[in-house]
Amino acid sequence: MKPDMFRQPVTILVGLGFPAEVRGVLDAYRHLVEWPVSFRDAAHSVALKACRAALHGEIEAETARGFFAAFAAKHDLLAPETPAIAASHMRRDRDPHVQ
Repeated sequence: MKPDMFRQPVTILVGLGFPAEVRGVLDAYRHLVEWPVSFRDAAHSVALKACRAALHGEIEAETARGFFAAFAAKHDLLAPETPAIAASHMRRDRDPHVQ
């Protein structure tokens, strides 16, 4: 696994409520950079700084994941766990060839 990848993706809702898996620091960073300026707050700032630090190798990817997940939870972006998503995670966890 690449050092900037999350052990488990953070599934967020994008667009019209479609789930998207944020699999690593760069994905999280992109979502944060695209977040509208008018909605940015302290949670956004902390998550963005954590992602930058992880991209520079200053902190672990899992630490940045925690801050990104907290940001997503605060803004109601976390996708609800559904049987299809859960099955996908379980299959990926069992088979290293499934991406």
